[in-house]
Amino acid sequence: MIRRRELLVGAGALSLAGLKGGAAAAAAPEVVVGVLYAMSGPSAQAGVDARHAIETALDIVNNDHDIDLPNARGAGLSGLGGAKIRLVFADHQADPQKGRAEAERLITQDKVSALFGCYQSAVSSTVSATAERYGVPFVCADSSSPSLHRKGLKYFFRPAAHDEMFSAAMFDFMDALRKKGQKIESVGLFFEDTIYGVDSANVQRKLAGERGYKVVADIKYKTNSPSLTAEVQQLKSANADVLMPTSYTTDAILLTKTMADLGYKPKSMIAQAAGFSEKVTYDTVGDKLQGLISRGSFSLDLAAKRPSVGAVNALYKARANRDLNDNTSREFMALIVLADALNRAGSTDGQKLREALAATDIPGARTIMPWSKVAFGPDGQNVNADPVLLQWVGGAFVTVFPEAAAVAPAKWPMNA
Repeated sequence: MIRRRELLVGAGALSLAGLKGGAAAAAAPEVVVGVLYAMSGPSAQAGVDARHAIETALDIVNNDHDIDLPNARGAGLSGLGGAKIRLVFADHQADPQKGRAEAERLITQDKVSALFGCYQSAVSSTVSATAERYGVPFVCADSSSPSLHRKGLKYFFRPAAHDEMFSAAMFDFMDALRKKGQKIESVGLFFEDTIYGVDSANVQRKLAGERGYKVVADIKYKTNSPSLTAEVQQLKSANADVLMPTSYTTDAILLTKTMADLGYKPKSMIAQAAGFSEKVTYDTVGDKLQGLISRGSFSLDLAAKRPSVGAVNALYKARANRDLNDNTSREFMALIVLADALNRAGSTDGQKLREALAATDIPGARTIMPWSKVAFGPDGQNVNADPVLLQWVGGAFVTVFPEAAAVAPAKWPMNA
């Protein structure tokens, strides 16, 4: 079982943790950042992919690249005398309490300057609380539960969208289809029993009521359940116009297989990404998901307008043998944002780094995302992280919403 992995970049083993800049910073070769993901267990592939994305960002920051991203040109962090970032990886095994313990170890033993992670919202909840207690900034790369930025934390920062923003985009899309004459009256909610699933369903239930959609199925299931037969039978009986699942990878695959076994073909599906954005899902059951729509933070189609998207995707693909997706793009960008703050802070002091993160203002054109910019509110949330909707068609995701980003109209319904 993997407990922790370290990636060493740069010469020497001297940490910058606790240094305040100036000559001391200039003499030091590295800044230590703690990274928490599941590297073993059912979510291990997500952790492996995250590591590839984060190491791609690390390469861009630590070495010289001709890419229009913060700190890409030139090697290392100029604000810290050319210091390079060293990552210390910890395996939280998708266990919130394990995440808490690993976060504390990274802070007290490895003397990290910041924490970064964690994919599962339940783990990000405990890790962010631990970081707050020690006054260490936590960059929430990819966990999307809305409750995370509403806990009154001062050291919490999330560059990407949360599920209220994602779900609003889903309902905006359905509203637009209605205006074009599509009959969409009902939705079916299917969600896992963690903070991620419950928060997502709460938002979607509220939006459905506000916008005039009937919730005909509202099913919470146990994560990593060995069987979803009973739940799928309920979904089939309800026969919603739109099925809206919120599941991680293992459950997304099981749900899709079970629907096929029971002969249930949803009229259309709009997924809350996670397992429905992972390559392994489409490698396994992609033939059964033609026409599925997933919310996203990232559109590879943007490469046609922004060269940095294609350049970064090529670097990532060389490591991971797959394209960037909703999760890995957020993980990549989050480390770029953290490095930008470290560079401007000129210090690894927790308070100074927190202040630099709070002052972040990165134009959308200098990211790989379809965002207007990266700038944090008082709660640490970037409200400028504009979502997109992607449809799985012919073995690839195509951007279908909003119109400004779309490269093709949506196929609707998916099983027409």
